Amino acid sequence: MDASPSALFKLLLPKTPTILKTALFHSLSLSETSSKWDLRTALTVKILRDILGPGSEPQSITKQQRMTIKDPGVKGNIWVVKVELGDGDGALGVRAALFKATKDMDPPDNTITYDAPAVAPLSGEWHGHRAVAVDNDDGPPAITDESKYGNLLAETTSNVTTLYFHGGAMFLLDPATYRSNTVKLAKVTGGRVFSVRYRLAPAHPFPAALLDALTAYLSLLHPPPGSVHTAVPASDIVFAGDSAGGMLCTALLQLLLQLQRTAPPGQAARLRFHGRTVPVPLPGALALASPWLDVTRSLPSIEGLTKYDYLPTPSHTAARAIPPCPLWPATPPRAEMYCNTSALLHPLVSPLAASAASWHGAPPVLWSVGEEMLLDECKVVAQRMAAQGVPTRWRLFEAMPHVFAYMLEGNGAASLHFEEVGTFCKDVVGGKGEGVPMSAQTVEAKTLKRREGDVHGLTEIRDEEVERWMREGKARIGRKGGEASLEARPML
Repeated sequence: MDASPSALFKLLLPKTPTILKTALFHSLSLSETSSKWDLRTALTVKILRDILGPGSEPQSITKQQRMTIKDPGVKGNIWVVKVELGDGDGALGVRAALFKATKDMDPPDNTITYDAPAVAPLSGEWHGHRAVAVDNDDGPPAITDESKYGNLLAETTSNVTTLYFHGGAMFLLDPATYRSNTVKLAKVTGGRVFSVRYRLAPAHPFPAALLDALTAYLSLLHPPPGSVHTAVPASDIVFAGDSAGGMLCTALLQLLLQLQRTAPPGQAARLRFHGRTVPVPLPGALALASPWLDVTRSLPSIEGLTKYDYLPTPSHTAARAIPPCPLWPATPPRAEMYCNTSALLHPLVSPLAASAASWHGAPPVLWSVGEEMLLDECKVVAQRMAAQGVPTRWRLFEAMPHVFAYMLEGNGAASLHFEEVGTFCKDVVGGKGEGVPMSAQTVEAKTLKRREGDVHGLTEIRDEEVERWMREGKARIGRKGGEASLEARPML
């Protein structure tokens, strides 16, 4: 997005009365959040609510997407190596395996429909922390990508390789606009980050992004010809993502577990990739930040836990008309940008729909969430994982909004989030994965004191309630048909 001083001035000037009122009420302890937030957090959340809320002027999907994928340039303490992995045709076997798994995992009473995506060259960016900051790494003197990548590796201090999927409700943002976040991950882990440029909805609905995610993982394990990197052991790879990126992480994990389940007895899952039959092991771990796990947006916290969040609720924006544009409404019409209505309850679309048993055998998972609208779905899936013996590390940050660590720079909770991720990733990749203990902690606002909890007792929501609410959510979305209006979505 345009973050120039003039653009920020134009954005904030009309909101001056709101900013002054928020600051006054917070300073006098008259707001309901003043005991939990500092002034900067209060102002940030208030401004985001105004920008994203039902009272703001709606922008077309084309304009929103164009604004959020602009490359801001390479500046600061970061190495960036822009790469393209393979020619696309090498992933034809991967595509076929994805389609088969999608069919096999479809609920018994459903027939999923989707637009079958073509294979396409996969691009992304290698990110690493750079000791000496630069003003602009896009200009001369130019060095080759191989040299840049060598310099990036030379500054790593661990084997952690983070496969990162950015957030943005599956239709916004880009690895370029996430560099300030991914370089923090590289710094705290001491490793490198591969940030995937997956295809965005609505032009590329499900399962295009998931195909790109699986291709990216295989490209780390088995580098296509011309890659700057060498093969990365699966045990060194951590899937990480926030919001919609967290959804891609968990959907990709479900897909890998399905491939494992359907492999011949006693054999590992294998796929054809760039002319070879290659093994497809599970990654070392997952690190999730406020993951979006329910595309139907139907659990109680979506409407009931708004006190500390900036996301608008579906009910507040149900009738909000989006200006038509080349991207939306889609042709042929559909009710949800990311997928057809028939796919909403598929576990590769909404991982909340995956059964508890389907998580069996998953690697360690770190959950970092706020007291936010997505809390219920995160609690349900984390508790299901724990029940299957998955090493689950749960961190709930009191009074924090959606993706707080990326939105509230300088907040103590945000700093602690990155510390937790760094420690977790280095523990797992350092050979301690089997010893990652189950744990649940609530981090108190401001003081950052920790309260111990039970990862097996995160929620009392029952599986049958989840299924009923999701079916009701699917019906609600389906009634909209192909209208230009869209409900609120977890987005930055």
